Amino acid sequence: MSEHRRKPPQPQGGGRAAARRAAQQPSGRRAAQARGTSAGSPSEPYGAGGEERVYGSRAEARRAAQRGGRRRGAEGAGGAGGHGGGRRGGGGHNGGPGGRGGNPGKKRLIDYPRHNKYGWRRWVPSWKLVTGLSLGFAASVLGASAVVYSMVEVPDPVKIATAQNNVYYWSDGSQMAATGGEINRQILAYDKIPQDMKDAVISAENKSFEKDLGVDPMGIARAMVNMAMGEQTQGGSTITQQYVKNAMLNDQSQTVSRKLKELFISLKAGVEEDKKEVMAGYLNTSYYGRGAYGIQAAARTYYEKDAGALNASECAFLATLLKGATYYDPAGSPDIDPKATAAANTEAATLRWKWILDEMVKDGRLGQAERAKYTEFPMPVQPKKEARLGGQVGYLVDLAKAYFINNNDLGITSKDLALGGYEIHTTFDKNKVKALAEAVQKVEAEHIDPKKRPDTDTHVQFGGASVDPKSGAIVAIYGGSDATKHFTNNADQTGAQVGSTFKPFVLAAAMEYGVRDPSGEAVQGPDQRRTVDPDKTYYNGKNKLQIKNYNGTVWHNEDGEEWLQVNDGDKSYGDINLREAMIHSANSPFVQLGMDVGIEEVRQTAIAAGLRKESLVGANVPSFSIGISDPSAIRMAGAYATFAANGKQRDPFSVTKVEKEGDVVYKHEVKTKQAFSTAIASNITDVLRDVVEDPEGTGNNAAIPGRQVAGKTGTTDGNKSAWFVGYTPQLATAIDMYRMDDNAANKNRKFLKMFGTGGQEKIHGSSFPSEIWQKYMSTALKGAEVLPFPEPEALEADTVYGGGAKSPEPTPSDTPTPTPSQTPSQSPSPSPSQSQSTEPAEPSCGPFDWDCNNENGGQDGGQNGGQVGGTDTGGADTGGTDDGGTTTGGVSPSPSAPTGGGTNGNGNGGGTGGWFGGTEG
Repeated sequence: MSEHRRKPPQPQGGGRAAARRAAQQPSGRRAAQARGTSAGSPSEPYGAGGEERVYGSRAEARRAAQRGGRRRGAEGAGGAGGHGGGRRGGGGHNGGPGGRGGNPGKKRLIDYPRHNKYGWRRWVPSWKLVTGLSLGFAASVLGASAVVYSMVEVPDPVKIATAQNNVYYWSDGSQMAATGGEINRQILAYDKIPQDMKDAVISAENKSFEKDLGVDPMGIARAMVNMAMGEQTQGGSTITQQYVKNAMLNDQSQTVSRKLKELFISLKAGVEEDKKEVMAGYLNTSYYGRGAYGIQAAARTYYEKDAGALNASECAFLATLLKGATYYDPAGSPDIDPKATAAANTEAATLRWKWILDEMVKDGRLGQAERAKYTEFPMPVQPKKEARLGGQVGYLVDLAKAYFINNNDLGITSKDLALGGYEIHTTFDKNKVKALAEAVQKVEAEHIDPKKRPDTDTHVQFGGASVDPKSGAIVAIYGGSDATKHFTNNADQTGAQVGSTFKPFVLAAAMEYGVRDPSGEAVQGPDQRRTVDPDKTYYNGKNKLQIKNYNGTVWHNEDGEEWLQVNDGDKSYGDINLREAMIHSANSPFVQLGMDVGIEEVRQTAIAAGLRKESLVGANVPSFSIGISDPSAIRMAGAYATFAANGKQRDPFSVTKVEKEGDVVYKHEVKTKQAFSTAIASNITDVLRDVVEDPEGTGNNAAIPGRQVAGKTGTTDGNKSAWFVGYTPQLATAIDMYRMDDNAANKNRKFLKMFGTGGQEKIHGSSFPSEIWQKYMSTALKGAEVLPFPEPEALEADTVYGGGAKSPEPTPSDTPTPTPSQTPSQSPSPSPSQSQSTEPAEPSCGPFDWDCNNENGGQDGGQNGGQVGGTDTGGADTGGTDDGGTTTGGVSPSPSAPTGGGTNGNGNGGGTGGWFGGTEG
């Protein structure tokens, strides 16, 4: 047996303790060397150099190796020289630390890695280090929080959280509507909110509300535990937090930044804000579903009562909705989530309703006896369709709202108005609005029968507007049958062409600008003009009249087609003065007159009267003068009001002032412009009086016994619309009628013909529109003072207008050329002089009878023509050609409309080209 494995000598006596001490003594060669004794040769037997160190176990040997180096290293410094250590580095010089097995080093302030630990233990922080770091981190967080808390301010509630309804008033100051705001909310003071509602939300949402500091850590933890267990929960957020989120942040996102912002503001609000203000704010800003914001709106929406009348059971249900109306409204919300059916929502709402009542009892907020009364779920009423003001009020509110948004100088937008709180005072006269609606309804009931005449009486629409000439105030409109059924306001622009009601603007332009003289015989220069007199200026009233430029050349469109103007019923009037032409509503004289004056001048005159430029056809075509444009009834009434006011123009308006919180934020100021001289305005009125008062006038159906009335009828090509626009000194009113599919979803809607509508062969402005006008105006003016129009002032028939600002420069390409004869004259009577004669007495030609020698003779008299399209304002910029040509229909052998209507070939697409038939008066 090798002596290396020989057992150490056993101690002789001394007991067990001595034996242990003996066993602990080093032995063997390595031990002797470790003690620093003089070692002999490697073959020297153990014990020769001293007693060996004996290891009691392998673990002890490892520990010894760790203390003094690896097993092959010495335990300490060797000898006096201090050179010891094992094979891989023993003790350092003078006992200093050695290599890897040396002393870990001096202890530091932050003892990491740890100085007196070895191996992996060196990297495990001590409890002192962990505690110190934790306390330091907590102190830093608290310090930062204190800084943030001191800097944060509780913001004012955002506007959307306090949005209310708007209130609209009639012109007499009485309330017209109180639901104009986009947000269904009415703010209640704290003491107006039922106590049961406050108690219900406290028991359901935040039991510690009355004593917490805005946040409730225990509540958040409790909510998480209950949620994990699937139990009914209170919200993790306090009422203060929810109020801050809804009313101050207006942010429902789940981001960390929003949560932190909510936390700090809630803490601040919990300390600084009064609990009553927080509770009232929360209940007034919360959303309860069905478009209801706030407790008052919710009470009205779900139970059709004021909040003050709610009982504890109903309050508990409304508190249930705060958890999410989508899943607790018994009506269901399957359009939002298919799972939110009526049955599922009712079951969920019933369970939570019971739980809230029981919690109120548990919290001492509801007596047990009171709780026992509520055994049945308080089912709310069924939701109603989107609230919209019915009858005419809906149109009035929309009109006033749009006017205020578009005309205030404060930059108040529709979004601002949607926040509510505005008191809008309108110009609408309650009695006149009622009278206009009744007049339309009466005529419609008497004559329009869709069941009897489904092909002609369906989709019939009426519109109307009434304006005060002295101010421009819109006192009444008729927007349609009902704002909840017909959504387009027929008093606003509908696209219906105005027809012959446009002719007064052509006559006013002729009086304002004069007609151009191409011959140079009467005056010098091709741009010289001579004014017209309605009684002394004659034009050819021939049916199918060939329309010419002012220089006598035949007008052609871009395709080289000429224009033959037809009259309503294919009537020919021969030579006729402009007054008679207006009375009978002959088309050809006014079409040629417009060419003589210039289409651009006619357009500017209509704009000066009050029509909007964008509602006027841009093309300079002959039919422009007989109403292919589509202004609204409001604007037509306003433009005629300019004549009623003897030339003073005032824009129509519907709002007098707007207040908010007692302050006036908008006030309308009437702005007056002298659009026409009193001579022109009084003469236009005088001519339009004859349209109504003359037995043969097209507007005599509108006459009001005992009052002076001026007006004009209008019917368009294809019988697709009919108008009557008229006025007295106190009131101007426009009535229109047309047929169009009422389904707004139909993108291909178009105007339908009215032949046979109401049992009549053709609808004229002299029929139903003038009848409605007469009925309304008779009622609206009942009891009002009877006022006369001013007498017509003399027009200077010989006044010469030189080439000033009002006279467009002719294009060089247009020079007077003789017009070739078309057909033999059908009448030997010549055309009278337009400026010097009132009757065609002799066949002699006057200085303005430019077509006197034409083979058409008197039938073509008065065709002065008008160059259009060749100036900066009426030429290429508006799509015209040098001769005024635009895309208009050409000549057809016969009218396409049943009673003389023309083809629909013009570029406007309004049914006017070629043979423009049927603009009747």
